[in-house]
Amino acid sequence: MNTYRIVVVVGSIRRESLNRRLADALIRLAPADFAFHHLRIDDLPLYNQDDEEHPTESMQRLRREIAEADGIMFCTPEYNRSIPGVLKNAIDVGSRPYGYNAWQGKPAGIIGLSSGACGTAMAQQHLRNILAVLDVPTMAQPEAFIQFRDDLFDADGGIGPGSRDFLQGWMDRFAAWVRLCAKPRNG
Repeated sequence: MNTYRIVVVVGSIRRESLNRRLADALIRLAPADFAFHHLRIDDLPLYNQDDEEHPTESMQRLRREIAEADGIMFCTPEYNRSIPGVLKNAIDVGSRPYGYNAWQGKPAGIIGLSSGACGTAMAQQHLRNILAVLDVPTMAQPEAFIQFRDDLFDADGGIGPGSRDFLQGWMDRFAAWVRLCAKPRNG
């Protein structure tokens, strides 16, 4: 059986990140042939074109892990009606230097959790705009703008019963999207 390698990009680096909890709970809903790896973004320097000739180890690691992935799952909060700066920085680092774009062609799914009533709708729209220019085929439906509620997660950290069917449907569509769009691996 082929295993699909998915990098998980959480747009929050907060220790108690709700979006990290969401990502971890979603991973539990994934098919058995999917393997997930959290992409570390908190140790990246701010993108600076001057660093392209001598990228740091963290920049090289990020690019390598994206390049090795078959797909990407973005779980992001919304900051001031857009994506967090740390997420934008990681996207910029992974898309450079000019002519090298580790994100290119990687099928992606976007989801986010927020305490606000509109969830992460604006952040997700901005992220879709960014990913479009980077040639990242992004799953269109179902959109998932999740508002945090006390019963979203069960006692074990999984998805609670009130949201399980919807989020299982999201994960099933994401898995189908990756299978449809992922490039075959050599060897």
